[in-house]
Amino acid sequence: MRALTVAAERWPIAGRFTISRGSKTEAAVVVATVTDGAHAGRGECVPYARYGETVEGVAADILAMADAVAAGLDRETLRRTMKAGAARNALDCALVDLEAKQSGRRAAALFGLPEPAPLVTAYTLSLDTPEAMAAAARANAGRPLLKIKLGGPGDAERLAAVRSGAPDAALIVDANEGWSAEVFPLMMAACRQHRVALVEQPLPEGADAALADMPRDVPVCADESAHTSADIPRLATLYDAVNIKLDKTGGVTEALAMAAAAEAAGLDVMVGCMLATSLAMAPALLVAARARYVDLDGPLLLAADRVPGLVYEGSTVQPATPDLWG
Repeated sequence: MRALTVAAERWPIAGRFTISRGSKTEAAVVVATVTDGAHAGRGECVPYARYGETVEGVAADILAMADAVAAGLDRETLRRTMKAGAARNALDCALVDLEAKQSGRRAAALFGLPEPAPLVTAYTLSLDTPEAMAAAARANAGRPLLKIKLGGPGDAERLAAVRSGAPDAALIVDANEGWSAEVFPLMMAACRQHRVALVEQPLPEGADAALADMPRDVPVCADESAHTSADIPRLATLYDAVNIKLDKTGGVTEALAMAAAAEAAGLDVMVGCMLATSLAMAPALLVAARARYVDLDGPLLLAADRVPGLVYEGSTVQPATPDLWG
């Protein structure tokens, strides 16, 4: 008989990580483990206050599925019966990991996908003063893709400072809902001037309908507005790309379905992450294989990662090994 256990963990961040909604110094994660007596499958999620989630609430939601797991819960039933979010993500990824270990096959094969290959990930620069962000950009100027957190007064100066510090890097700007419709044209002009490749979630989720009437030369990507494949028809009328995060989709199973729906709707796919360890990144690599933009740098921002973890060579992340996940 299968058994389900849950553990809450805290992983210190290397310094402080700041976005438009606030700062944090540690990553709080929840790990679900499903065992069958011979094998154990794990999945990691990040409860996110932006969506009303807490560590305690997510852990309780996972444990509430213990009887269903013991009775043989499968991923498709899980996707139909449990709401999307962090709790379902941890459980879905644990079930995939367990199935891979039971079958002796890699997780990619379970989904009919080719084996993951090494990928280049963005590296994120935290929101700070222009001077501090310029220094961070100089320190990481050799990375091919930088993602910079913006979302407040002084953003044009921050962007200019980052570009001066990393003149050759491709840039993604993430406003985390921090711009208004009035600021949008000015910031998009700055993004065009500084050769930004993509702008993530410039307007608040509840105000993004305004994007339908806003011309732009730089592609705009949905993040906080994007949760599951059911959102794709609406997003396709407003955005150019969609950021798929497993903690929003409720697992890799739905994330892959969402990526397929996005592609069918003509949206570019970005794969993103919350601040978490390699155990949370590994399932997302399956989706990243079909993404135009990859942002799976969570472990690079921690003071230490779990062991074994993913291998990062600069900004290139290697595929997960079976002892980590899948």
